[in-house]
Amino acid sequence: MNIVIEQTFQQYEKLFSMEEHEREDEFRYTMMGPFEKMWRAIQVPLKAKTPNGYDVMMAVKMLGYLDVCDAETGQKALRKLQQLHIAETAASALQQCIHFAEREKLRVNAEEMRFGLYIADPNKLKLQKGYCGFGGIPGFIHVWMYPNSYNLLRISSIIAHEFHHNLRFSYFDFHRGSVSVGDYLVIEGLAESFARELFGEEQLGPWVTRFDRDDLQYSIEVIKEVLDVKGFSEVSRYMFGDQIAKAQGFEPAGLSAFAGYAVGYHAVQSFMHKHRVDIKVATLLDTETILSQCGLFSL
Repeated sequence: MNIVIEQTFQQYEKLFSMEEHEREDEFRYTMMGPFEKMWRAIQVPLKAKTPNGYDVMMAVKMLGYLDVCDAETGQKALRKLQQLHIAETAASALQQCIHFAEREKLRVNAEEMRFGLYIADPNKLKLQKGYCGFGGIPGFIHVWMYPNSYNLLRISSIIAHEFHHNLRFSYFDFHRGSVSVGDYLVIEGLAESFARELFGEEQLGPWVTRFDRDDLQYSIEVIKEVLDVKGFSEVSRYMFGDQIAKAQGFEPAGLSAFAGYAVGYHAVQSFMHKHRVDIKVATLLDTETILSQCGLFSL
């Protein structure tokens, strides 16, 4: 598979040297333009047809990318990322993911893989420890981060997590309107299990590691009653937890941040251990098989 890595650090250097009023279109067309197919697949136009309409600039702000106006914060992050050669680390991680997939005869339904590493707003991603990603459209991966001592050690893991979404969605379709809580549990549990397979348990993200035994068990008890609930807005309440649900206007479900991610990870891990299967086999199994045979729920 051909890999295309956007030279985002050089792009940011140019962006932050420009007049503030010029930066938005530079980011929109130069930095996001190569990902137009990805954005279009999730109904996000590069530019809204009406002033202040929903488009890629509004979407990235909502997702926690750094505002292009904040050059001071951006330049500070950029210097750190460059000094630590994070672009090279990311490229190596992506290559390891592709090598694993090819060795195990798993395919991504795309002719090339386009990857971009962007700067995040540290205030908007506090729950995520300053980093996040998107890999829901095969052939495209975005990671955005504000570098800190926690996430710099986990850049390879989040790339693997998002890469696995590319794999999973090459075999199973994802529809926002019909996705169930159970589906989403398996999607995220498999992705984090894939990251663990490639880069080790110590690189697991906060969406898994922040839970103690009691909180995890409570989350399992709540979520096992709603596995068949469908629709992205409803599913989000259980996957992302109360703090994010409230911020997005959803009714809270009484759960800690990213409860669904943690439950999904433990469900997949339980299934894999119980049936002695590896991540390749688990990747190709449907939701019902994994959840009904993982032993984590009373189904």
